[in-house]
Amino acid sequence: MASSVRSRPLAWGLFTALALLLSALPASAQGAPDSPTLSVSDRLEERRYVVTGERAYVVGTEDGRFPAMGFHTRGEMGGVWSPPIKLLDGLWFAVDGEWIGPATRFTSGYGYVRMELPGRNGLTITRTDFVPDGLRAALFGLTFGAETDQSLTLEVDAHSELMGAYPWGETTPSQKTYNLEDEVSVEDGRLVFRERGTPPHPNALPHDWAAVVGSSLEPVGSETGEGFRGPQDPPVICPASPEEAPDRCDDTAYGKGKGGQLRYEITVPAGDTRTVWFAVAGADFDGESPADAVAAAIEEHEAALADPEALLEEKVSERLALAGYTRLDLPGDRRLERGIEWSKQNLADSVQAAEDLEIRETNAGKNYPAPEGELDRARFLGAGFPDYQWLFATDGEYTAFASVAAGQFEPIKDHLRALRDVSEIDNGRSGKVVHEVVTDGSVYFGSNADPGNTDETAKFPSAVALVWRWTGDDAFLEEMYGFARRNMEYIFRELDEDGDLWPEGLGNVEREGMGEEKLDVAVYTMRGLYDLADMARSRGDKETERWAVKRARAMERRFERAWWFGREGAAQYADSLRNPENGQVFQRHWIGATPMEVELVDRKGETMPGLASREHGLAALRERELACYTDRFGMYHTGTGPTEAEGGNPGPSCDEHVSEVPSERNIFTLNTAIMAVGEGNYGRLGEDQQRHYTDANAALQLIPDEQPGAMPEIAPSPDYGRSIDRPLNERAMVLQAWGAYGTIWPVVHQWLGVRPDMGRGELTVVPQVPEGSSPISGENIRLGEGSGSVSAERGRNTYRTTVEPDVPLEELVVGHTLPRGAKVRSVRLNGERVRYEVEETNRGKEVLVEAGTEGEQEVVIRTR
Repeated sequence: MASSVRSRPLAWGLFTALALLLSALPASAQGAPDSPTLSVSDRLEERRYVVTGERAYVVGTEDGRFPAMGFHTRGEMGGVWSPPIKLLDGLWFAVDGEWIGPATRFTSGYGYVRMELPGRNGLTITRTDFVPDGLRAALFGLTFGAETDQSLTLEVDAHSELMGAYPWGETTPSQKTYNLEDEVSVEDGRLVFRERGTPPHPNALPHDWAAVVGSSLEPVGSETGEGFRGPQDPPVICPASPEEAPDRCDDTAYGKGKGGQLRYEITVPAGDTRTVWFAVAGADFDGESPADAVAAAIEEHEAALADPEALLEEKVSERLALAGYTRLDLPGDRRLERGIEWSKQNLADSVQAAEDLEIRETNAGKNYPAPEGELDRARFLGAGFPDYQWLFATDGEYTAFASVAAGQFEPIKDHLRALRDVSEIDNGRSGKVVHEVVTDGSVYFGSNADPGNTDETAKFPSAVALVWRWTGDDAFLEEMYGFARRNMEYIFRELDEDGDLWPEGLGNVEREGMGEEKLDVAVYTMRGLYDLADMARSRGDKETERWAVKRARAMERRFERAWWFGREGAAQYADSLRNPENGQVFQRHWIGATPMEVELVDRKGETMPGLASREHGLAALRERELACYTDRFGMYHTGTGPTEAEGGNPGPSCDEHVSEVPSERNIFTLNTAIMAVGEGNYGRLGEDQQRHYTDANAALQLIPDEQPGAMPEIAPSPDYGRSIDRPLNERAMVLQAWGAYGTIWPVVHQWLGVRPDMGRGELTVVPQVPEGSSPISGENIRLGEGSGSVSAERGRNTYRTTVEPDVPLEELVVGHTLPRGAKVRSVRLNGERVRYEVEETNRGKEVLVEAGTEGEQEVVIRTR
């Protein structure tokens, strides 16, 4: 049987050396405001980075190069993008005919990255990359420092790849035939790349796409042609998938780009510095008579180069302002505190926008019909870079928890709007939520004709309710309510053929061999019904409230009997049920933690952390802490144990059940987040419990496999290995938004106990402080149109909570969560004895006091 996975320093090879390279000290980037930074200096050629703005982004390697990377269109997912099109494979710089680099040190800042490059004869060189929000352009600044007067020739190579975000390499159509040849010219000192025409496939639209490269300086020379890939010329060309490819390539057989070079003469005075900015800008138009993309790209280019340093200052200032929300002080866990600061930046990095989306139903890449409608604009949280930087339902629905707790309300509102808008165009008014939407408007999966994912439709009302409770935005609720109601109506109209209340359809585990009814679908449907009922109650929609509560309560009453597996040594829930007899299928997938992860708001408006019974929830969590489910960096996708699958069981066993499927010892940061939240809902906050998982996700940012500060999609895992050791075309995402759910939410919502219902003007604060972590605090936690500050501490027999609201409230309830066996001796509010209520929850004993709604409110609870 499995042994416990004990907490220990979360690190891997060369921890000490790497830790010395990581810095949290403020640093300026070409005159921008000071920003915290993190740096690395080893294996830079094997580490990816991403720097983003809302309308463009850059993906390369931290040595300053742009090798081929990514898998959707293999090798073409890196470079410079302005969704929905790619602009360049990359650009490279040379001084006096010698290519600069590779970089010796890479630094992540707030909204920018910086590379220290090899200099020469008293000349130092650094490169700063950033993407201004609102512009379809990326900026690259080379800063030269000179000990003596320097005159030099600066050259830039650029290689285009004007290519749509969709189709992909192995869809129908494929980029092998869809991608057209680029053109190149030099116009007014700029390299101008253009792709015009109609791809040779039915329903493809004529288009005009352009990319422009240049500086504000006047070049002294230029060339154009087929190559121009800097030190990556001549290139290693990857074949189109699925043919076997080398471990590292410079371009791919999909590529039909062109190249060019610009040359400049510059001087750097002795003892001074000089920064030369380069911009890459783009534009795209589609339709029967597309507009002039070159003119539009030049306009973006000129705007980017008008004052790059002012744009950088604005970018960093905006990021520092975001950092000002939810300012945490966690003396007992500084690593987690720092990780959360970077997660705020990760959320901001994930915000993307696209315009003029042509919505078409591709049925998992098999079809390419004519567009069924157009969406003028979509703003959303891209799921992950470089291969999933478009709109997903499930990613946004999990990331919503981190977004509201971090005070980043507007992007998640827009994300939910975009999902609704695309779903209504693609699926009519059925109520089904689309799964995946590429930035050109192609719906890869989630149309009415597709079989799933049911869980995403079930989670949508909960995401709307969550945003409404934190923002208090009744107009947003009114805007989204009809669609949220249709979500749940769709599920019970279309996806419960046997009428047992357990919906059929795909869930978050996209694996073969499961029963028709999935655990996570059942869990999230129940929560979605309760959340719909709560919203209906606020709007006076009694009919919908009764309809939703009736189903939710019936599901809740039947849940344990239907889903608790509890045999053959397994203290777990079944992963799915097989029709027609609802036979239980237990395969050890991560969704087994969802009954503990969800939080329900019942028909009285009371919050219930955890759906699982306390007995079963605690047993399941304890078992998942063991080595058959958990490793150093979090929870496996699928745990180990006896199996009929080829290869057998590669790890320890926690039970005797023989599964039909293999284990998957890949640690997705989402799986770890689910486990962290589940532990918190049952009051398990210790180092071997919740903190193992929260700290695991934070460690990935601070001791990174790839980009400092970025939480990846998959952690170092026994089956996956490490991203840095894998080919660039076979890696998980370097930045994935959803993992922040496992750090920000547990601290703000569970440790500090912030539980807003701002749509009703109500706020409850009921902290639970991890042992050994006292005191903790959070300032400027965004609530509705204002904010609040919370501090909490626990002593041997004393529990103290202080709340200072800076937002209009109708009701403020303040308290603390005690261990279940604690006996209350006294409760004081602002020094005076007061009456109190006690709620027994899965967290423990919540002691609650109705406090004043203005000024500082302090509750002190003493126990025997």
